Amino acid sequence: MVSESIESGVDIQLPARIVGRRKYGTWVAGVIAAALVVLVLVSAFTNDNFAWPAFGHYLFSPSILLGLGHTVELAVLSMALSIVIGVVLAMMRQSANKVLTTAAGAYIWIFRATPLLVLLLLLYNLAALYPKISLGVPFGPDLFALDTNTVITVAGAAIIGLTLHEAAYCAEIFRAGLISVGRGQREAAEALGMPGLLALRRIVLPQAMRAIVPPLTNQFVNVVKTTSIVSVIAMPELLYSAQIIYARTYETIPLLLVVTFWYLVLTALLTLAQRRVERYFNRGEAVLSAAAARKLSRTALEAGL
Repeated sequence: MVSESIESGVDIQLPARIVGRRKYGTWVAGVIAAALVVLVLVSAFTNDNFAWPAFGHYLFSPSILLGLGHTVELAVLSMALSIVIGVVLAMMRQSANKVLTTAAGAYIWIFRATPLLVLLLLLYNLAALYPKISLGVPFGPDLFALDTNTVITVAGAAIIGLTLHEAAYCAEIFRAGLISVGRGQREAAEALGMPGLLALRRIVLPQAMRAIVPPLTNQFVNVVKTTSIVSVIAMPELLYSAQIIYARTYETIPLLLVVTFWYLVLTALLTLAQRRVERYFNRGEAVLSAAAARKLSRTALEAGL
């Protein structure tokens, strides 16, 4: 033990420095992993079949950057709409009204069970089921009618399909976050006379966000990658833009590497954003931990430890 004196004159016995046990197995595993990474990199950069000059040529190609922009727009818009619908569905699942609970549960079940590719193809061919989309009085005249192909364009089918699909997953993420907040928090808000929506916005959601942010960000990353599926309906996003080019030039591998590179960049940016958002919502816990540490220190000093 090491004795250290502080300003109050109280001697505090501090434990000697603890030396951790050497973990040779971890070191060996780390060396093996590093060697494998080096071997993969050497193999990739010395293999002429990767066509790195073509990769560099197409990396900032205008058509590729245009497709990248469409991918970002599609992912952001779909995720924003999915979050709004997901919050509504999560609140419906938490409702005491059985009709609302059943309707929300049925939505989540249907769109989680339907593959996104099938959903996109159904929406893209919706005109075969409904040639016109109309609104009117039941069993009466139509107020207005629109051609389905005019309303459900390629971009429209992609946005609607991604939104409907991802909203089901967002609803479960928000429901799990709401459940993580203790019932006592809601009861305390009710005791203060807070309306339900105000209590949800000021009391429940700020605490639930700590449990919501990590899976929600992971879902956003998944949406960014899932946008590649809309290439099947000729939506000019990143992958489809690359497909158009290599169908003409036959430089398939370097263009697929370009697509992979930009997905890696987008994922890295979202990961950094996730860490900042998590730090923001965890700041309250950090303050409480620091306060608890100070309280423990004062207790130890008062006890003369």
